[in-house]
Amino acid sequence: MKTDLTDTTASKINKALVKGRRAIGTPAVGMVLTLVIVTDEENAYDALRAANDASREHPSRTLVVIKRVSRSPRDRTQSRLDAEVRVGADAGTGETVVLRLYGDVVHHAQSVVLPLLLPDAPVVVWWPVDAPLDPAKDPLGALAQRRVTDTYASEQPVRDLGARADAYTPGDTDLSWTRITPWRSMLAAALDQVTVDVKGVEVEGEEFNPSCELLAMWLADRLDVPVKRSLSNGPGLTAVRMDTSHGPIVLDRADGALATLSIEGQPDRAVALKRRETAELIAEELRRLDPDDTYASALRFGVEKLNPAPVPAVVEEAPAPPKKTAVKRAPAKKAAAK
Repeated sequence: MKTDLTDTTASKINKALVKGRRAIGTPAVGMVLTLVIVTDEENAYDALRAANDASREHPSRTLVVIKRVSRSPRDRTQSRLDAEVRVGADAGTGETVVLRLYGDVVHHAQSVVLPLLLPDAPVVVWWPVDAPLDPAKDPLGALAQRRVTDTYASEQPVRDLGARADAYTPGDTDLSWTRITPWRSMLAAALDQVTVDVKGVEVEGEEFNPSCELLAMWLADRLDVPVKRSLSNGPGLTAVRMDTSHGPIVLDRADGALATLSIEGQPDRAVALKRRETAELIAEELRRLDPDDTYASALRFGVEKLNPAPVPAVVEEAPAPPKKTAVKRAPAKKAAAK
């Protein structure tokens, strides 16, 4: 069931939600959290589809906040709130409210969202694009227990990783970190199979992919060894190579779906390591609402510490020959006058 409301208020939206639940025969609220999606019109459809798929695992009330940019100066002075209320099959297993903000109300989105939050339920805010560098200080981010960004969608992902490290607040997380969960699990399992000392690591992946940097920082932080970040044509992460006392351990994924795990002295094994959809990433993040300390530790390690410069060799210079000391001659005596 879908209801369109033009120039409306939060009170009318709540009444439309109650009316919609009664119309489909489910007056009780069985949702476990509120998911707030802050996006633009271009990315709203894909973000909402991912949220609806994730709601099958986490029934939630989804609030999509779309800040519309008015074209003329006159329109910018006129505040308006339009809403699209979806209940039932149109909203997955929860409820969906699409909020379109116009005029000055764009700068006060938190006052629109606050009355629509589920009472006594956690709040998660997700920015698919254009996330603030300090999510906790954003007015909408301040309402949430968890704040989800996606550095992969930013123009300068590596720079934003440094900014997020400086502004990290417990509860922050990033989908670029969520994407490497299978890689971290596989590498940890590989190191559990053999007792080795890791001497160095190389992480290979496409350029401008922050997941590669995060995986490299996690390995450097946990193993306390030099980690080299190298480039490939992708897709995404392509390989991790560890130099150990037992021999090389390599996890290679060239096609983005199937990887090969190679350990010295053991047969190569094919492992499923496919690139996951956004719905799977969001569903994973909604499983835990406590701070992710492992992400915080890896993020704070610092991108600048990757690819350590080699120590220049010290060249011993030959000792310089001793300087010759000039011998001063005594002045000649003047001949005696005849």
